[in-house]
Amino acid sequence: MTNIIERSIFIAAPVDRVWDAISDYREFGAWFRVAIDGPFVVGQTSSGQMTIPNFEHVRWNAAIEAIEPPHRLAFRWHPYAVEAGRDYSNEPRTLVEFTLTETAGGTELKVVESGFDALPASRRDEAFRMNDGGWAAQMENIRRHVER
Repeated sequence: MTNIIERSIFIAAPVDRVWDAISDYREFGAWFRVAIDGPFVVGQTSSGQMTIPNFEHVRWNAAIEAIEPPHRLAFRWHPYAVEAGRDYSNEPRTLVEFTLTETAGGTELKVVESGFDALPASRRDEAFRMNDGGWAAQMENIRRHVER
């Protein structure tokens, strides 16, 4: 198993448009499928309720680490923290970093999630596997959201 998930996708839109979809909490929520309570602020935790079918019980929490317009947004969260009634607060968090690069005809969006090796062994493999598949789907979600 590896410690890092890396995904990238080409989006046929300018960097500023993709940046808005990443950094504006309402737009992020629309494609990520989470109803977020308020704007992303460095040093604060962003919270919301997942709206993905069968995951509506999951509270989304992300500690915002960096907002560097229009090229980088980073947060820490508890990956695949979906078990109802389970307290994940004492577990380490992974780091999620979005980077945007201008390319011919659009933007390359890259997401890197790292830190899985620090998770409890009992759920490390599943969290990695589920987030690996989740990021593949979310990259398509943001591409469709921006290109519509």
